Amino acid sequence: MSQTTIGQRLIKLRGDKTQEEVANAIGISLSAIGMYERGERMPRDEIKIQIAKYYDTTVQSIFFDND
Repeated sequence: MSQTTIGQRLIKLRGDKTQEEVANAIGISLSAIGMYERGERMPRDEIKIQIAKYYDTTVQSIFFDND
């Protein structure tokens, strides 16, 4: 799956929240969440887990499923 597709999923999951809210809640930098959403970087596995927990979903559904 492309990083762009994953970025779009992250943006959709974020909804009305700001990038800053999500970054603070997960414990990552604002620039990191921005890069993930723009498809410029892929989070480390530990961060993938934290993102999935924050959005109450699975790592698989965000980062691996092709739908």
